[in-house]
Amino acid sequence: MTAFPDDESFDIHPASVPDYMQIPQMRELQLGRLRSTVRRAYMHVELYRQRMDQQNVKPEDMRTLDDVTRLPFTVKSDLRDTYPFGMFAAPLQDVVRLHASSGTTGKPIVVAYTQHDLTVWTDAMVRTLAACGLGCGDVIQNAYGYGLFTGGLGAHYGAEALGATVIPISGGNTDRQIMVMKDFNVTAMCCTPTYFLHLLDRAAEMGLDVRKLPLRVGVFGAEPWSDSLRRHIESASSIKAYDIYGLSEITGPGVGSECRCQAGLHIFEDHFYPEIIDPISGEPVPEGEEGELVVTTLSKHAMPMLRYRTRDISAFVAGPCACGRTLRRIKRISRRSDDMFIIRGVNVFPSQVESALLAVEGTLPHYQIILTREEGLDQVEVHVEVTPAVFSDKVGAIEKLHNNLAQSLYQTLGLRVDVRLVAPQTLRRSEGKAQRLIDKRDLER
Repeated sequence: MTAFPDDESFDIHPASVPDYMQIPQMRELQLGRLRSTVRRAYMHVELYRQRMDQQNVKPEDMRTLDDVTRLPFTVKSDLRDTYPFGMFAAPLQDVVRLHASSGTTGKPIVVAYTQHDLTVWTDAMVRTLAACGLGCGDVIQNAYGYGLFTGGLGAHYGAEALGATVIPISGGNTDRQIMVMKDFNVTAMCCTPTYFLHLLDRAAEMGLDVRKLPLRVGVFGAEPWSDSLRRHIESASSIKAYDIYGLSEITGPGVGSECRCQAGLHIFEDHFYPEIIDPISGEPVPEGEEGELVVTTLSKHAMPMLRYRTRDISAFVAGPCACGRTLRRIKRISRRSDDMFIIRGVNVFPSQVESALLAVEGTLPHYQIILTREEGLDQVEVHVEVTPAVFSDKVGAIEKLHNNLAQSLYQTLGLRVDVRLVAPQTLRRSEGKAQRLIDKRDLER
C-alpha cells in the first residue's frame, strides 16, 4: 500500500481537552474536528466518497455541526462488506495495531489504530477511570479479555497512563481471580457485571467476605445491566459500581462513562460526536426522547466512522451533571434495536449460530437459542433438530454430531455453547418470523 498524501492535521493534544470545557468552546472544537474527519474519510475511504457523492455532499458542506445529518450512515454490514481493510483511511504502514470483533458470517470486523489513535484511546480511558473515582495509587485488576477483543488492552493502557497499578489477569480462572483480589489488595475491578456477580458467589463459597477487602470500585461494561443489578452488586460487595460504554467499531471502551453521580453516561464528545435518531426513520428525535445512538468519530486517523449506527437504544439526559462535567450524558444502554445479544462480553447474532449449525452435516435449519442466567453468569443453550437418519442412528454417531456442532459454534462465536440435539418436528414452527431467541434472563431482577 502506498502512503496517502498528508491532509490537514487534527492538532490533537488529548490531555489538553478537559471534561469541563465551556460548551461554546466544545462545539467549536467539535466542528473543526468534524470537518477534518469528513475530509479524511472522503479522500481515503471509497465507500464514503461514493455515498457522499450519491447524496451530493462534499466535505466543505460541513459548515455547522447540524450539517452532520447530511452525511451517510455507517452500519455494521459495511465493515463486513469491506473486510478486511476497506474502511481504512490510513496506509497499513501507519497502522500499529489491529483489533477485531465477530461478524455474522464468522469473519471478524477489523478495527485499525495509528499511534495517534492509541493516544486518543488511552486519553479516553484515563478520563473514564478518573470519572469512576480512580487515580494514582489504586490497584486495578483487569479481568476483561485480552487479545482481539478491545476491552482488555483498552482498560490496561488507560489504567497505566492514569498512574494506577495494573494487574493484567484477563478473564476466567475464578479462584485465582479471588486469590489475587485478596492478596494484592486490589481496590478496583474491571470486568463484566455478570462475571463480578460470579466472583462474589464463588468468594462466598470460599468463605471470603469481599466487603472486608480494600476493593472499592467496579468498572463494568461490555453488556447491558440494570440499576437493580447495580444495587445488588453494591450491597453485596460495598463497592461503587460504574457503567462504562464503548464499541469496537468506534474505538473500544472509552466512548462514555458514568461519573460518581451515577446519573447517566458522559460521552467524551470531543472525540465522539453523539446523535439520537429514530431507528425507523433515521431522523433526529427531540431532546430527551428515546432512540438509537449514532456516533461519529472526531479524532480517528486509521478508521474514521461517519454516523455509525450503534443499534443501542438510549436518550440524552437533560441539564448539567452535579459532578461539574459539561459533557453531554446519555441514559444507560438497556437494549438494542436489532437481534444481537451479548454473552460474557461477546456480541452474538442468531445468524452466526445458524451458519455454524448448518455448516455441520446432519442438522436441520430449525433451531432455538435459549439464554438463561445461572449463578450470576449468562448461559447459552442451542436446541437444534437433526435429520431422522441421524436421530435413529447409533449413540456414537449422535455424540460425534454433538461434538462437531459444539466445536463449530465455538469457532464461530468464540465462546462455549451447550448444544442439545432434538428429534425432527420437535421445535415449534411459526407462520411468521421464527422465534429463534428465547431470553429467560431477567435483567431487572
